[in-house]
Amino acid sequence: MSFSLEAGQVVGLMGDNGAGKSTLVKMIAGNFRPSEGTMRLDGKEIVMHRPVEARQHGIEIVHQDLALCNNLTAAANVFLGRELRRGIGPLKVLDYKTMYRRAGEIFKELKSETRPRDLVKQMSGGQRQAVAIGRTMLSEAKIVLMDEPTAAISVRQVAEVLNLIRELRDRGIAVVLISHRMPDVFTVADRVIVMRRGRKVADKSIAASSPEEVTGLITGAIEQV
Repeated sequence: MSFSLEAGQVVGLMGDNGAGKSTLVKMIAGNFRPSEGTMRLDGKEIVMHRPVEARQHGIEIVHQDLALCNNLTAAANVFLGRELRRGIGPLKVLDYKTMYRRAGEIFKELKSETRPRDLVKQMSGGQRQAVAIGRTMLSEAKIVLMDEPTAAISVRQVAEVLNLIRELRDRGIAVVLISHRMPDVFTVADRVIVMRRGRKVADKSIAASSPEEVTGLITGAIEQV
């Protein structure tokens, strides 16, 4: 498997179950180490042993289950594990005011209606995605990996999530979109990469491909292009 990512580009990663998409993304995110080969970021080789190291390089992942705490507010989820504190010496308390303000700024940048003080358990699927994506914007991400962000949500919420992806792209962030939803990939992606049985069988611009061709590549009716 060999491919490149460009800043401000959305790449759709498609393939049947077991094609290797999740394993590939977990390697990029620092969960797995590649058995061979190298990864380069800005021309420099990077080696990662833990997800926190990927984050330090500006690589963020939005998991399919979003990994949110339903009993916390949107702002608390955005800053989960990276909470801001204020005080002197060892006497410090959580700086809720600053976290609410910064989370509100992030949601505004994403053009989302999500409010910092709302509880996640009361949110729609699209708003939950905004919270998960908001977390990636705390660390000036260079690459955002998104695993099935539009699965099991309504048509209106799908449109909201696709707009969030466009906002990331417009900010110069490279986005890898894993999806089984052909319309979503062809709506928002610049390129599509198709995997089959652990190998890349296509890497084409969206304009040069079609849903029919991608379906053929996924199923094996078309071997490789």
